[in-house]
This record gives sequence, C-alpha cells and structure tokens, in this order.
Amino acid sequence: MERGVRMPSPRVLDVADELCGAQGMLSAAKEYVRRERYSTRAVDFIEREREATSLWWYEVALIPGLLQTQAYARALIDNRIPPLDEETVEERVAARMERQAILTERKPPVGLSFVLYEAVLRGSLVDAEQLERLLEVSRLRNVVVQVLPFERAFANALEGSMVLVEGHDHERFAFTEGAFVSELSAEPGVVSRVTERLSMIRTRALAPDESVRLIERMVNQP
Repeated sequence: MERGVRMPSPRVLDVADELCGAQGMLSAAKEYVRRERYSTRAVDFIEREREATSLWWYEVALIPGLLQTQAYARALIDNRIPPLDEETVEERVAARMERQAILTERKPPVGLSFVLYEAVLRGSLVDAEQLERLLEVSRLRNVVVQVLPFERAFANALEGSMVLVEGHDHERFAFTEGAFVSELSAEPGVVSRVTERLSMIRTRALAPDESVRLIERMVNQP
C-alpha cells in the first residue's frame, strides 16, 4: 500500500489513523482512494446519462445496463479478461443497479427507447429472470422495448451498439462502443449518422406489442 501497488480499504485507513495517532488525516484520505465505480471509458457517458431527458439505445450483443438483472450484470463484470478484484466487481455491480433509477425515479420521467437485436435475447447468460425483467420494464409508461429480428437486420445494425442521449438543453450526444474503444461525441455529423441508423433500426424492429409477445414466448419455452 505504501508503494501504491495495492489500494488501502477504508477500514485499513481508519485503523492506520488510530495506530499512528494521525487525528483523522489518514481517514480523510478515504475520499481519494475510492474504487472507480465505472470503467474509465464509460465515465463521460454515465455523466450524460444522468442528465438525459431522452435516450435511444440499440444493443447488438448484450442486454443494456439499464435493463440488466443483478445476476446478469455480475456474470458480465465478474468474467472480464484480465479479471477484476472482488471489491471492484461488487462496486461496479452496485453502481450499475443504481443507474437503473433513471427508469422510474426521475421527474419528469425520462423517455427511454431500447431496441435489442434478437441475438441479445438468445445469449447464454440470458435466463428467464432476465427475460421477465425486460417484460417488467416494457410496462413502464416512459419505456419502449423493441426486438430487431434476425431476418430484419441490415449491415449497419450488426456493427455494434449505439446510444443517442439528449439533455435538458436539447444537445444530443452519440455514444458508440466497441471491444476496446468507446466514443462519446457531440459532433453534428456523428450525431446525425447515429440518429439516422437508430431511426432505421427502430423502423425495422418489431412493434412494442409484437416484441413483448416474442419475449413472452421465449419465457414460456421449455
């Protein structure tokens, strides 16, 4: 810990403060050694998400973080390469669950539109609980959940996830994410391209009620 190889826990700082008679100086350092609750490349996006008045989200491989069950989120976060330590895993799972307050606790409600490529629903980590969670969220007045079937996909819809975030000042940000690189951009050309692609994806996707019926059939499959 002295060499900066390991991060001291809050308890270690409190014990060290008492043993060294530091009169609170070491304990005060807890604020500066908190584990990062989000991956570095997602921090800017999370800030925009907190301020969003509307959000369009398309996913090609994974359930969006705002719709994940705790078990699904933990399975993803706990199986990264290189692996994360247990405390970081717990912090990030908790942070992901806290983000879901945007679904129900914001006043006025945030308009949320999610389109999931069919492959997302058929992933090995998606169980009945996760499917039921999607159905539960789809019943919220401010949330739309759609499914893009295999047969309706087009080339750009297979390139990766895309998110369009609009804030109180009506400024729009486009967020795209790949295996190693993520980009949050307010550049008009980028926002325009992402908007156009998301609009086409939403048009090609099943209607909300059809999407619900598809998910319900998957839940009821033996």
